[in-house]
Amino acid sequence: MEDVIAVYKRPYDPQRPVVCFDEILKQLVKETRQPTPARPGQNERFDYEYERNGTANMFMIFEPLSGKRHVKSTDRRTAIDFAHVIRDVVDNYYPDADKIVLVMDNLNTHKPASLYQAFAPAEARRILDRLEIHYTPKHGSWLNMAEIELSVLSGQCLDRRIPDKETLDREVSAWETARNRRDCKVNWQFTTQDARIKLGRLYPSIQLC
Repeated sequence: MEDVIAVYKRPYDPQRPVVCFDEILKQLVKETRQPTPARPGQNERFDYEYERNGTANMFMIFEPLSGKRHVKSTDRRTAIDFAHVIRDVVDNYYPDADKIVLVMDNLNTHKPASLYQAFAPAEARRILDRLEIHYTPKHGSWLNMAEIELSVLSGQCLDRRIPDKETLDREVSAWETARNRRDCKVNWQFTTQDARIKLGRLYPSIQLC
């Protein structure tokens, strides 16, 4: 926990950007009946019945100090998908950075081994050499600022029925563009000292004789 908090205290450095990474599943839902259009004094109405239409996985790449985020959707949630998104982070989103400081949780696919599963060893090593990885502690995923950003995405864009991946990609892209244009940053206030006070029970007790 203190390791992640220390990372968040670093000043902005475009050559070593701090990037928070997380992912979320979205259930795709189709309407079985056409919604009743809105009328004066009455909102648009939807039938309670719906049809499940699969799921999509969304990866959040969020740079809190610049206020920029990228959302990439995939059909699945596998180690291979993770590896390809990480390569996009390295080669497409931050090609000029010397080192990308990556903060993420301990999901079983969020491992260097996933890169070796997806790519040849030399390519996997090349990608890993561009990364400085910091994991949030177990039960401490709330320390990942990408999780905060996913919560905003869910509340502003995903809180309704979305029928298919094409619609999802279009809606999420519009949300991403608008939010990046507003330059929405995170003002992180939780410090190491706060952690030691509020979570003192988790620290070892040392008795001096």
